[in-house]
This record gives sequence, C-alpha cells and structure tokens, in this order.
Amino acid sequence: MNWVFFFMVAAAFAVAAATEITAPGHAMEGLSAAMLKAAEGAVPLALGLVGVMALFLGLMKVAEEAGLVGQIARLLTPLVRRLFPDVPAGHPAMGAMVMNVAANLLGLGNAATPFGIRAMEQLQRLNRHPDRASNAQALFLALNTASVTILPTSVIALRAASGSANPAAVVAPTLAATLISAIVAVLAAKTLAPFFPLPPCPPTTDTDTDVEDHPVPAPPPGWMSAACVVFILALIPVMAVFGQSLGHWIVPVLMVGLLGWGLARRVRVYECFVEGAREGFTIAVRIIPYLVAILVAIAMLRQSGALDLALAPLAQLLAPLGVPPEALTMAGMRSLSGSGSFGLLSAFMKDPAIGPDSPTGILLGTIYGSSETTFYVLAVYFGAVGIRRMRHALAAGLIADAAGLAAAVLACAFLLP
Repeated sequence: MNWVFFFMVAAAFAVAAATEITAPGHAMEGLSAAMLKAAEGAVPLALGLVGVMALFLGLMKVAEEAGLVGQIARLLTPLVRRLFPDVPAGHPAMGAMVMNVAANLLGLGNAATPFGIRAMEQLQRLNRHPDRASNAQALFLALNTASVTILPTSVIALRAASGSANPAAVVAPTLAATLISAIVAVLAAKTLAPFFPLPPCPPTTDTDTDVEDHPVPAPPPGWMSAACVVFILALIPVMAVFGQSLGHWIVPVLMVGLLGWGLARRVRVYECFVEGAREGFTIAVRIIPYLVAILVAIAMLRQSGALDLALAPLAQLLAPLGVPPEALTMAGMRSLSGSGSFGLLSAFMKDPAIGPDSPTGILLGTIYGSSETTFYVLAVYFGAVGIRRMRHALAAGLIADAAGLAAAVLACAFLLP
C-alpha cells in the first residue's frame, strides 16, 4: 500500500505541476483546496458511519449471542469451506462473512460494511501475521469488490427519480455482471496468492488457541445445506421481480427478526444490542486516519486531472468495441469514490443526451451497481483491523473491477432489447 499511496499522490502532483507551468492559473491552488477539503470530509464521513455501524453491529451481537451466526455458518460450511479452507468449520468468521454477502446480495450497502468489518475482525483472530493480509482476508475483500447483487437499490431509486419508465431494468444485467466478476475475483485471489508469500509463522503460544476456542461442530445433514442453497437461489428471481416493492421491508424485517430470535433464545437483547452498538463508535474512530489518507489521494487524482489523462487513451481504445467513453469514466470513478461515482451517475441520468433509459444510461447504472469502491473498502476493512501490508488484495480487487466492467457491457448487450 505504501507504493500505491505514493504513486497516487505523486501522479496527481506531477499533473497539477505540469498544468501550472504550461498554463499558469489555479491548478496548484485547486489541488491544495481539494486536499484540505478531502481531509476535513474524512471525519464527518467516519462519524456518519457511526449510526449505521452501531445499528448493525448491535444486531450482529444479538445474532451471535443467540447462536444464529453459528448456525448459519454451520449450515453453509460445505460451501464456504471450499472458498476459505483456512477458516475452521464453525468459526464465527464464517457466519459474519455469510451475513456480509447476504447484505450485498440484497443491495444493503450500509449494512454490508459493519458485517464485513466484523468478518474481517474474526479473520484477523486467525491471522498469524497481524500486519499482513491473510489469504482469507484478501479473498474476502475481493469478493466484496465484486459483490453479487440481486437488488441495486440505489441505482433503481436514482433511475426512478430521473423519470425512468422502467427503473428496474438494471436488475438482470447487474446480477449477471456481478456473478461473473465474483467468479473472476475468486480466481484472481487464488491465483495471485502464491506470488505474495507470507513469511514463516511465528511460534504459537498458549494464548494463541483461537481455533481451539471454536471446536469443529458436527456437519449438518446434506439435505439441509442443499435446501439452504436452493432457498438462496430462489431469492434471485423473487427479488428480480418484486425487489422494488420488497426492498423497503428488508431492514425492518431484519431488525424484528433478529431481536425476536434473541428473545426466543432468552438473550437480554437490549443490553446485548447496546454492547454490540458500542463497537460502532470505536471502529468509526479507528478508521479515520486510513480514510484521510485514501480520500486525500483520491481527491488529488480527481482535481489534478490525472484520472482523466489515464482514462482518455483507454476510452479511445475501447470505443471501436462499442464501449462509450462515459462507461470507462464511470468504472474508474466507481473504484475510487462512492459519492463521486454516484454524483457522476446522477449527472449522466439528467443529461438529455443520455438519460436513464438509453442503452448508455442503463449500462452506466449497471456498472455502478456491479462494482464497488475498491480503495475505500480496502482502507476501511484493513484499517479496522490494523493491516498495513495488503499483499495481493488490491490487485485481485482491481481485476474484479475490470471483469465487472467487461461483464456489464456484455450483459447489457445480450440481455437488453
């Protein structure tokens, strides 16, 4: 991450300096202002996450105390163990990862972040090199970058607000694109891992017995795991057809369901919820330095024009393949900034030359819904557990982003009339 961070900052400075020398004006003044504004914005952004993190980490704590997370992990162990062989069966990390994937699946971006941080914390307990990303953590981050999404709620809402005749037109291509990018993410993470070897493990101590704290449970009957997978697959057509009307029910039902389950298992749900919610504030404060670093670097790239310079040649190269230049701009911005890419998508939707229902408009919405803010996720997830050396995580995430862009273009070409 050291070289990536420096390269982003140095490239932005070089472009701004060249602009200032060749055309004296306000390039450096604008760069300085953008840096300070981004640094100031990191704190409100982190504090803005406190409420959401407190809510869902509180619910997560109730689910853990009630045994629901462990039961979910046990039920899906045959599937998850194939992806994460280094994670012991029945470990809390499995349940947290499943809940994170489920939140992404239903388009609950705000809920996915706390669940993802909890999963990363549990994976860190298994990490023998606390300052380096483990193979499991790198794969989990790549999967978040390429999160399979049934219901891209924010895109549907924006399209509806922009006057789209069919706001849910992005559902099918988004699902197809995210499925492909998720497969590529797994393959990339697995393939790249041997090229970023970990040093020899330090000797274990008596206190290093996290695996022993979570003994391997008896495997569930095969039909139960199969039924769970079938149920998840059945959600795909249901949410594709009724997702726009059911989407607003998901969070209230989740809260009532988890609290009700806790009461049924005789958990003191209020005290347990407050204990879990307290962690939200701690995590939000802990990630502020990481957010400052990545947001300042991204702001410098955007303000200096370095991002546009990097994307312009690629746009010309892909234009003969039917990829509009706006698509590449959206993909590049999406990897860097969630708010910036959403604002860009909103501007495209309001542009009379594009609009929400044109092929380009649907493609842009699909790109937004089928990719993730890779640099932001990396900073938040790894920053929350103190990882400084990301190994192959960023490379796998960016490969997944590129696959998502290509898959979005193909999905829109084949699935839309």
